[in-house]
Amino acid sequence: MHFLLVGPGALGCLLASIVSKGMSDSDRLTVLDYNADRAKHLSKEGIGYHLEKQLVAVPITAVSDPQVLDSVDVVLLCVKSYDVINSLEYCKAILSKNTLLIFMQNGISHLDLQDHLHDVTVAFGTTTEGATLLGTGQVRHAGSGVTYLGFLEPPGKQGATLLQQTHDVLSAGGLQAHLTDNILARLWAKLFVNAGINALTAILGCKNGDLLTLPGIDRRMEAAVDEAIQIAKEKNIPIMDEPHQTTRIVCRKTAKNVSSMLQDVRNKRRTEIDAINGAVVTLGKESGIDTPENSRLYNQIKELEASYV
Repeated sequence: MHFLLVGPGALGCLLASIVSKGMSDSDRLTVLDYNADRAKHLSKEGIGYHLEKQLVAVPITAVSDPQVLDSVDVVLLCVKSYDVINSLEYCKAILSKNTLLIFMQNGISHLDLQDHLHDVTVAFGTTTEGATLLGTGQVRHAGSGVTYLGFLEPPGKQGATLLQQTHDVLSAGGLQAHLTDNILARLWAKLFVNAGINALTAILGCKNGDLLTLPGIDRRMEAAVDEAIQIAKEKNIPIMDEPHQTTRIVCRKTAKNVSSMLQDVRNKRRTEIDAINGAVVTLGKESGIDTPENSRLYNQIKELEASYV
């Protein structure tokens, strides 16, 4: 089976390392990167996978031109949420009815992209694995979590088989991976956590665990999550577990982690605020639900992005 991973950022490099470890001899992995120089670097140097005090060199084949690829079975789309549409256009030459495309984005802005998907079979994934990009092709596995994969619509036999095989490879590579019949609820469960944690850590410049000890911040976190819960109930989205408790548990389990949004702010990169708190604000307006805390977080992050020099 031929896996194509698009977007060698923190999550992309982590999943490329995991897939490489879990593949059988008959499988292969290619990384697609629009940046030709970076693709050459990855092909030459591979990925450095850092886990605790161990460094594993992972050989990688990377290309920058999708036209040079032969048939691809599974595409793992690991680009940021705001790059999804451009990436789909970039990859369209290798997307066909026999391809399984798996979205691995934060937030929920990628859930309604039917006009850009052609005939490809679509699945969605969500993970709580922690990944920090240390440099080009250098990723630290910052914390273990759980990964869910599933379909929003019933798949054909081939799509179901390809997702099962992807699950098996990720599991063999060391991830705690699960197939689910309710991926929408899992994506919203991740949204609740992201809405409560990411923007606050980026605004405050703190690690995840600090949100539980800084004065008044726990109330802001609870308010952001509660607004998202109200919208989910209005939209009849099944709510798994207890979102407030889960968000605090994630803070404790990832206490020393630097959130992806804080990593973006520190590196003066665009954040995924539009797909997370921004999506909550948008859906709140559509549903007639006030979202003052998510609006405040959204505006504060936009101010930070505007201040980049």
